[in-house]
Amino acid sequence: MNYNFIFPIRRKTLSVVVVLVFFLSHYSLAQENDKKDDSSPYELMSSYYNKDFHPFKKRNIYIGMAFGLEDKQSTNTIGLFENIIDGDRLNYDLLLRAGYYTGNYGMAGINFKYYQNRFAGEVFREPDTLQSNSISRGIEFTPNFRSSVPLTDNERLSFFTEVGLTFGFGNTLRRTIKDLDVVDKTYSSDFNFRVGISPGITFFAMENFAFEIQLNVVGYELQVRDQKVNDGVKSREIRQNVDFNIDLLSLNLGLAYYFGSKR
Repeated sequence: MNYNFIFPIRRKTLSVVVVLVFFLSHYSLAQENDKKDDSSPYELMSSYYNKDFHPFKKRNIYIGMAFGLEDKQSTNTIGLFENIIDGDRLNYDLLLRAGYYTGNYGMAGINFKYYQNRFAGEVFREPDTLQSNSISRGIEFTPNFRSSVPLTDNERLSFFTEVGLTFGFGNTLRRTIKDLDVVDKTYSSDFNFRVGISPGITFFAMENFAFEIQLNVVGYELQVRDQKVNDGVKSREIRQNVDFNIDLLSLNLGLAYYFGSKR
């Protein structure tokens, strides 16, 4: 047997096999890359949430922000102390949130809120019709506890209920004009305490960022108001109120970020 002839044949065969394996592996990797590149943004995002995504897990940190706006026009509306003949009300508030998950789906947090309420219009306060303008500003602190219930398996959509205790301080300046020449100025300072329940919805739109919609539904409120009209004697009013209402114009829309969601 001629060994010098057989050896070169084997070496050539091995070289061809190596070259074929290289091209086949390169082609396979190229196909996989093409498949990844062809994935839609929805598929890529869905795969992110389906792999160990736990936004409401113990020891996660929550930071959020919300903005509330109420733009309301009233005509011939009956009130407790006065009737609104025609008036415009514009209220807004900015809310900052922070929280820590003390257990799975349970978060202890605190909110800080700044608000401003403005009204301008014509009112009837027996026996006079008045031009009224008022502006109120204040701040509130709300320690709270939130409980979340996932509505989907990947926890991307969830329902939550928040119970909070609110302590607030504010002031109001109101000016009323009667008969075009009689002007009264009323200055008041307020202290507010409220216990309320606020349900809402959380939807994760991009990675750990979530949109939140929240609505105040049930609450008990105590308000202490010190008031002074022009240069007169200061008076005090204490008011308590229990409310249950659903006002879609007072929805709070917010954006939140959950640290530690992807583990």
